Amino acid sequence: MSRRPRRNHSPVFKSKVALAAVKGEQTITELSQKFDVHPNQTT
Repeated sequence: MSRRPRRNHSPVFKSKVALAAVKGEQTITELSQKFDVHPNQTT
């Protein structure tokens, strides 16, 4: 089992994900797949 190295997300990336989540046009699952993050990080 290989683990992905820990990633540090920039503030710009975080705000992009947050704005997409607030818009509500896509589900949390869709956003998580689009931005390649865990669903818990999206909420």
